[in-house]
Amino acid sequence: MSNILDVRDLNVFYGQSHALQGVNLSLGSGVLSVVGRNGMGKTTLCKAIMGLVPVRSGTISFGGQSLVGLGPAEIARLGIGYVPQGRRLWKSLTVDEHLKLVTTKGGDWSPERIYSVFPRLAERKSNGGAQLSGGEQQMLAIGRALLLNPKLLVMDEPTEGLAPVIVNQVSEMLVQLGREGDIDVLVIEQNIGVATSVAQDVAIIVNGKVNRVMDAGLLAADRDLQQALLGVGRHAHDETPETAANTPAPSEPIVDAATKIYLSNPRVPTRWSPPVPVHVIAQSARTVTAVKSPGAAVTVPRVADTGRNGVIYVCGTLDTKGDELRFMRDIIKGQGLRVALVDLSTSGKPSGADVPPTAVAGFHPRGSVGVFTDDRGSAMAGMAIAFERWVRQQRDIAGLVGAGGSGGTALVSPGFCAVPVGVPKVILSTVASGNTEQYVGASDITMLHSVADVQGINSITREVLGNAANAVAGMVRGRKSAHTSEDKPAIGLTMFGVTTPCVQQVTAALEADYDCLVFHATGTGGRAMESLLSSGMLEAVLDLTTTEVCDLIAGGVFAAQDTRFDAMITDGRPYIGACGALDMVNFNAPETVPAQYQSRLFYEHNPQITLMRTTPEENAQMGRFIGEKLNQMNGVVRFFLPEGGLSALDTPGQPFWDPAANKALFDALEDTVRPTANRQLVRVAHNINDPEFAELMVKTFRSLHTRPAQRRA
Repeated sequence: MSNILDVRDLNVFYGQSHALQGVNLSLGSGVLSVVGRNGMGKTTLCKAIMGLVPVRSGTISFGGQSLVGLGPAEIARLGIGYVPQGRRLWKSLTVDEHLKLVTTKGGDWSPERIYSVFPRLAERKSNGGAQLSGGEQQMLAIGRALLLNPKLLVMDEPTEGLAPVIVNQVSEMLVQLGREGDIDVLVIEQNIGVATSVAQDVAIIVNGKVNRVMDAGLLAADRDLQQALLGVGRHAHDETPETAANTPAPSEPIVDAATKIYLSNPRVPTRWSPPVPVHVIAQSARTVTAVKSPGAAVTVPRVADTGRNGVIYVCGTLDTKGDELRFMRDIIKGQGLRVALVDLSTSGKPSGADVPPTAVAGFHPRGSVGVFTDDRGSAMAGMAIAFERWVRQQRDIAGLVGAGGSGGTALVSPGFCAVPVGVPKVILSTVASGNTEQYVGASDITMLHSVADVQGINSITREVLGNAANAVAGMVRGRKSAHTSEDKPAIGLTMFGVTTPCVQQVTAALEADYDCLVFHATGTGGRAMESLLSSGMLEAVLDLTTTEVCDLIAGGVFAAQDTRFDAMITDGRPYIGACGALDMVNFNAPETVPAQYQSRLFYEHNPQITLMRTTPEENAQMGRFIGEKLNQMNGVVRFFLPEGGLSALDTPGQPFWDPAANKALFDALEDTVRPTANRQLVRVAHNINDPEFAELMVKTFRSLHTRPAQRRA
């Protein structure tokens, strides 16, 4: 697959001035930031791509097609949108006229979606271009470019001169565009904080040449490089407390994740200026804002990373639950905590919420048109999607609380599930006394039964609403005061009752160096482990009990989803797994076993759980399923086949001992898995619970993972 943009040996002159000197730059997909001092050729690069300046030599390719020699209109028709520096709006045209002028039919972007992304433009749609603030003009310029439904968006200084709140909004939009993958973005940006937060890689232009392309996190952390190449400083008035200068220096550097970094030069340079001495740049950049310790990478925080000092969001439909949600809001506010209302109504009624429905609906893949439909069911489904995407973009979530019936619970729960484990999330619901798996999933949502319907403030709802508000407030306070000492790296292990001896032995051998989190392999347990791995909260997994696949194949009650193992496929780190408890399918009490299985071999694990021995045919099917998943893993894979038995019940003299069934499993795995130096199946002549098997698991784990450094007491 070719790059969306390729620039090779590009030379551009202004008269005798050599502006771009053999520029080489590629954008495969996503967002690429370009930074550099003033006068280094960044805007000229944009103009060359758009055909606004002549190219002396070199090539510019867009999706494999040459752009050199084409006019700006032809380039735009090919699918490149342009947001120029200075906005370039018509003073006499209204906002709405600007957007309608460039609207194309059949594309994903429409004026309605632009208004949902930038609600301020909807309020100013009848105002002329000259009547807009700088931030509003920039929103309009971006919206105008998006309405062309481009494949590539070229943005020249999109946050220049904007208020911090608008800078944040533009940054989040760029991150969202990069994540969705429908539009790739080349962004020229002088705000290093923005440039390094919206892209994985940053290109640095010096004197008309690309000096280097480097990881955004490394650039954000390397102040010496910023000062040497860019002349970067943090201004003391940017979110620095007035008392900072008088505060004793802490033992560890303090970093404010929200601090913005700007370009700053002792004198405004041009492409003809001699290099500014580093010591002069360093002196001009001196501020009172503390910086990160050398070598520590600065990354875009995951949702709720700063939540301990953030906001508790009270979420629901204000058009039907307004009194109840405000009641909870006021209780939380009365405890001195930051709180905000998020309105998820789809009725279109006016909202006085801190976050109105239009602001949330704009996060739907199709914009607000995907939410505000004529059908209540599709509108609610659309708002649930938009709310989940909105939640994922927030950086200040201290806690979440909602209240409602089945519809309201289904509306907020996907968003609540998107928040990392540990961040308080409470739902007061009429359905909390029934089966809640569809709402809670693998998350740590706390659900409270409302007893009465959540309708009005009465003697019952006053108590339960108060309990929900006080619960989330107490959780948030508890997290604030919790001891935050350095923890050992966490690893996940899957276990079932019949593989407990194995997991206990492995845990005992590793717990001095690792925080061993054991997940009960009941369907949700495997999903929870994979969710934590995907969120970065686990360093590694020892997936010793893969029994959930049995229930997936045979229809048991502890079934995995067909996405089992996908987190490890995506993660790419070493994976250690085993055939733990692949000899049994789980059902509830004996009378619940399906009729087609009545002649099978059963074992009553307890009065509520009945185990059924798997057959060779089922084992072969499981082997193929697991083997195909292992083939998709690009990291080191070690998957163990315990020939002495898969569980405590699968050993000589025990009811599930069946070498023929196990052979069918092992043969299917070996027939399916494509072995490489990294991907290996390992037969072991022991039962999974034997000490020798556990020792092998520990030895293998140690060989693939560096032992954590010992911390001083």
